[in-house]
Amino acid sequence: MFKSLLQSRLAISFRTLNCALPQGALPISRPLLPSLHSLSLPQQRHISYTRPLLHGHLHKPKPGEELHITFITKTGEELSFEVAEGDNLLDIAQANHLDMEGACGGSCACSTCHVIVDPEHYDILEEPDDDENDMLDLAFGLTETSRLACQINMSKEIDGIRVALPAMSRNLQAKDFN
Repeated sequence: MFKSLLQSRLAISFRTLNCALPQGALPISRPLLPSLHSLSLPQQRHISYTRPLLHGHLHKPKPGEELHITFITKTGEELSFEVAEGDNLLDIAQANHLDMEGACGGSCACSTCHVIVDPEHYDILEEPDDDENDMLDLAFGLTETSRLACQINMSKEIDGIRVALPAMSRNLQAKDFN
């Protein structure tokens, strides 16, 4: 019974489709839903991409409103940059090709953007929240003035901040616990 009901519904569907075909078109002689075996993927896939310069969330500082930050690299080199208010330190470091991973993309879910803040500026920063403290517990070379770069946004209060990149970073992944 079910089989005959299905066949009658398919016949109605075929008739409906055939009526909508232009004159001279051949009627449909295959099922509406092809089997999975007859499906094939396209030979070429089109991949969309953007230039790396368009990535990140940095803003160009307006003239006269530039803020300054100095990164101290692992080798002791000091690199200073002019940045806009609101940009976070992770984006600034990555845009300037500094060795800072930021594996979680700035969502405070790793410790690979760990920086050591100059004590002069550390007390000006807001206190780290519980999520940041949990991630800092996983950081390599933790100090009293350690913070995550993704959680520090540039502001006039911290203009001239100096941060050091630690000698190493630790990126714990699920495969590390197997």
